[in-house]
Formats: sequence, C-alpha cells, structure tokens
Amino acid sequence: MIIEGTIVRGREFDPVEGRVVVENGEIATVEEASVESDDIVCPAFVNAHTHIGDSIAKEAGEGLSLEELVAPPDGLKHRLLREADQSDLVEAMAHSLSYMEQSGTGAFVEFREGGVDGIRAVRAALADSDLESVILGRETVDAMEIADGFGASGANDGEFGSERRATRKAGKLFGIHAGEVDSSDINAALDLDPDFLVHMVHAEDLHMERVADSEIPVAVCPRSNLVTDVGLPPVEELSKRTTVALGTDNVFLNSPSMFREMAFTAKLFDVSARDALRMATVNGAELAGLDCGLIEEGRPARLLVLDGGSDNLAGAQNAIRAIVRRAGTSDVKRVVSPDQDDPRR
Repeated sequence: MIIEGTIVRGREFDPVEGRVVVENGEIATVEEASVESDDIVCPAFVNAHTHIGDSIAKEAGEGLSLEELVAPPDGLKHRLLREADQSDLVEAMAHSLSYMEQSGTGAFVEFREGGVDGIRAVRAALADSDLESVILGRETVDAMEIADGFGASGANDGEFGSERRATRKAGKLFGIHAGEVDSSDINAALDLDPDFLVHMVHAEDLHMERVADSEIPVAVCPRSNLVTDVGLPPVEELSKRTTVALGTDNVFLNSPSMFREMAFTAKLFDVSARDALRMATVNGAELAGLDCGLIEEGRPARLLVLDGGSDNLAGAQNAIRAIVRRAGTSDVKRVVSPDQDDPRR
C-alpha cells in the first residue's frame, strides 16, 4: 500500500511532502518526494479514556451532578447499565465504535463497567471493528483477569489495594480516576502506584510533584469536565511534569470525537498545535503501552488520511494547525489499520 500527500512524520510531527509505503501492515518507509496528492497523512488518534457502555444512554441525566450521574453503584449510568438488555448494550457500543473509526480514532482505552459480562459485551461490540483496544475491567478481579487490566473509579470509592496487587501480579495495566471532583482522593490514588491517572482537575503542586517524581502519565478529559461542571484540568502545568494524553470520557456526556477534544484543548489552553496532536496520538499510545501514534519506519500502520482538498481544508497554510484546530469527521478520507486487506476500507 502506498499513501501519498503531506506526511506528518516522526515524533516532531514535521510535515513533509511524500509517501508512506506500507508492507504487511507495517510502515516500511517514509519517503520525501514531490507528489500530486492534497491528502494529509497523520497518525490515527488514540483516545486515552472512554466509557463507551454509556452509549445506551446518550444525553441522559440533564441537570444532574457528577455524583448523581456516574458515582458507583447507584449513579444514573450504573442504574441504566444494569437495566439494559445485553444485546441492546452491545449494539449501542458498536455504533459508538463505528463513529470513533469514522472520526479518525485508531485505538482507545476503555474503563468497562459490568464485571466479566461488561468485558464480554465490549468485545462483542468490537467483533467487526479495526480499532485497537485496551479494555480495563472494573468492579472485580475476575474482570481484570479476562481484560487488559483494571480501571478503578477513584480512591474515595474503595481501597483497591487487592485489585492493584492482583493487576501487578498479572503484569497488566492499572489506571484510576483521581482529582475529578476535588483533591481528596489524589494522594491515595498515587499511593497505589498506578500506571496512569485520569482527570486530575484539582491537582495541587504537591500532587503534580509526586506525579513528576513517579513519572505517571495523566489522561485528561476537558470537555467532560466542563460538562459536569467540576472545573478544568491544569493541562499546561501537568504537561511540564509528565505525559498528558486526551480522552473523551463518558459517551453519554460527549461524542467520542478526538477532533472535538483536540480542538477544544488547543483553543482553551496554552498548548501548541503540535503538543495537542501529541496528546491525541503518541502520548495516549505510550500511556497505554501501545506501539502506534507515530509515523515512523517499523511502526504498525495506524494512519489517518485527511482530504486536504476538502471545502474545509483547502487552502490551509499550516498542516498541523489544520489537523488540530479545523479538521473534522467530514474531512476523513480513510483510516488505515495494520490488518486491513483492502486499503480502500
């Protein structure tokens, strides 16, 4: 497979005119050359934090507080998930997964409620998807054992020490929500030595220094935090200390669009377009231990091809800013995954 256009190459995301040659699902070469294509080729997005089970109840819960919406075990979303028919839940998640692919996402990190049944449901929803997934079980060690790790709700919701020990013994990923409503659960979350944290809206200097010392990455979800009225994460300060990745959080609060999350972040915070693109690609990949998020020789070919001649992107003078601040789902020409037999998919 050969893909031509403006290639957003390497860790610096340097735009170069040329082509990407893909062989057996891997980037074989990135060649600088004069080409006629207007396409813009960048890494497919990595959504670092999702709850796609919420797809069963999009835009439910208007006017409710964050605790009323999502706090276990009786927040609105948990009640709706318990009441949902399994086939309806799988179908709803499959719709969200399809939208994620259409909007440029190549991989995602899911905190999956529902124990063992929840893991089985999301895997059923993924049956026809090319997305790479990191599924973190919740609620039980049994769910972690058949998943890719454990995703804890927050240190104020439980002790989680036994789950952390079991996850470490299994050699799997452990993530935990922290500092979403206030700062009271952050130190306890850090004491668990997690592989990554989610939110950190209310992180204080002491917490950020602990994060830096431990080199713990953070997935931030600014649109979700705005919707739930808990505040906004200190993206600039966190970025000075650790790896920061972007996630879209609960599907019933926001669409799982990394275009929207990236543009919102770039326009609201003092971060460069390149840094915002890193947060939406390689930073999320590194947080989750995935080998994607960059266009480099030897990497799996998870690529996003944008139509640079679309009505929205035609005439763009800066490819990186155009991807981050302007592009959207309607500009997506195709998303390439390593296991695609037909590059036109």
